[in-house]
Amino acid sequence: MRFFPWKRKYNLHDDELVARYRATGDKAFVGELYTRYAHLIFGLCLKYFRDKELARDAVLQLFEKMFVVLKKNKPENFKVWLTYVARNHCISELRKMKVNEERMEKYFHEEKEIGGDDLPGERSEKLLSREDQLLNLEAAVLQLGDEQRTCIELFYFKEKSYEEIASITGFTDKQVKSYLQNGKRNLKLILEKRT
Repeated sequence: MRFFPWKRKYNLHDDELVARYRATGDKAFVGELYTRYAHLIFGLCLKYFRDKELARDAVLQLFEKMFVVLKKNKPENFKVWLTYVARNHCISELRKMKVNEERMEKYFHEEKEIGGDDLPGERSEKLLSREDQLLNLEAAVLQLGDEQRTCIELFYFKEKSYEEIASITGFTDKQVKSYLQNGKRNLKLILEKRT
């Protein structure tokens, strides 16, 4: 399957495609808009992410959102509106990526304060690139028990508070705190075995 299909199916104006999609729910009309503008949005996303895979993912996410968004909104000028939406999406994703990176740094900093001397994060910093550290951490998180993994992912990756985690999972606040503490300790042990 080609990422950017070039053959047009409909010879209709963008506004007519949006109107027909809104009236019928036929996804082929949004597919036509994708055919027309995916390359443009890919270029814009590539400018922000500077990574082809991230840009491709963003394009697919944006056009998947169109199925819902176009039911609620009727843009005056689809191309201009889509460019604006894509720009905001890229900025939002970049912020999330930065927050996740800061979360990981906070995690290693907390481990240093709690764990005392030589931590796996400190040892591996000398040996591994930042990306390798994150891959190791992701793999280690997958080795945790369900409760600990869920709490770690919600707290560090999704930035949820103890109360939010308790609400999402049904755990008590005390359980959430326990799962996070034990999860961090177990992550440390798993990471130590890997280095």
